[in-house]
Amino acid sequence: MKRLILNLLILVIILPFGCNNINRNRKKDDNMVVDKINISLLDIENANHLSKLAYNCISREYPNKLSHVMNDSTEVLGPEILHPAFYGCFDWHSSVHGHWMLIKLLKSFPNLEMRNDIIDAIDKNITKENIAKEVEYLNQSGRKSFERTYGWAWLLKLAEELYSWNDQQGNKWLENLQSLADAIANRYIEFLPKQTYPIRRGVHSNTAFGMSFALDYAQASGYRELEKVLVERSIAYYMNDINAPASWEPDGDDFLSPSLQECDLMRRVLNQENFTKWFDNYLPGIADGEPQNLFEPATVGDRSDPKIVHLDGLNLSRAWCMFSIAKALPENHPAKEILNKAGNSHALDALPNITSGNYEGEHWLASFAVYMLTLD
Repeated sequence: MKRLILNLLILVIILPFGCNNINRNRKKDDNMVVDKINISLLDIENANHLSKLAYNCISREYPNKLSHVMNDSTEVLGPEILHPAFYGCFDWHSSVHGHWMLIKLLKSFPNLEMRNDIIDAIDKNITKENIAKEVEYLNQSGRKSFERTYGWAWLLKLAEELYSWNDQQGNKWLENLQSLADAIANRYIEFLPKQTYPIRRGVHSNTAFGMSFALDYAQASGYRELEKVLVERSIAYYMNDINAPASWEPDGDDFLSPSLQECDLMRRVLNQENFTKWFDNYLPGIADGEPQNLFEPATVGDRSDPKIVHLDGLNLSRAWCMFSIAKALPENHPAKEILNKAGNSHALDALPNITSGNYEGEHWLASFAVYMLTLD
């Protein structure tokens, strides 16, 4: 199983549902609270619990928030008719990354408790016929900005996961999904050169996030034209950025960190030497723990509110960015330790809240947790 890179702290994550309680031994270290915990990385027990969250919603049509431009009255239709593959989990993109999470867990845990049920559910959704209808929907009038670029990114992450799975069932799903992955890839190639400025907000339209997963897919699949466009636009958008206003974060409905997400893209685009130079100019105070609010987990005031609960996702995505950025920096870089410590504290804050009992968070947070816990 792929290990989470933690460098200075050895962590095992025991999620609260049905598992042992987390035993914390906190100590003060400058302005940082360090958690030293006896925890396991993602294990079969936790994988079984997490898989149920996505399994229970990828075929759940309602409640549902459609992002649907109606061209005429004949298009007043329900989610499953419009999106026969990805109609569950409240919205299209959550359904997509719910499928990604289940496939990730199927790959990682051959003895997953609900393995056969999960395979049957995915098999009913990712068919050639259903994907053809998804492509048809995408190509209709008024759909140019549909799921741009958050849903696009997760669709390509789903395809990337299938590319790396030497499995007969996975190969069939990839074959069925390929036409939609191609359509999304072509949308990136067409759209990005026309978007003069990046979108920096920490929500679905964030350009850096959308490009990060797309770049992973392009490299995994060998799609050189897509890779070329993504690298060129990354340089154009972000190479000259300095002194990121990270002290302004977070916004009240962020689930991505504008500053860290940009770093997570650029560590993919630049070699270590150039990334380190860029990073030091972009977040010059980070080695000293500044701005402090970037290293403190966001406070979630109401997990039944679909916007406020975004902040649980922010804590998870901050954690994966911090771990990945720390790994990309040289061993002696002064920011490496503080990033890993802050990543740990964010992860520990967010993980117990994945199963809050509120569908507003439960339909998507498990995907963020699995992505964080299975980083290379």
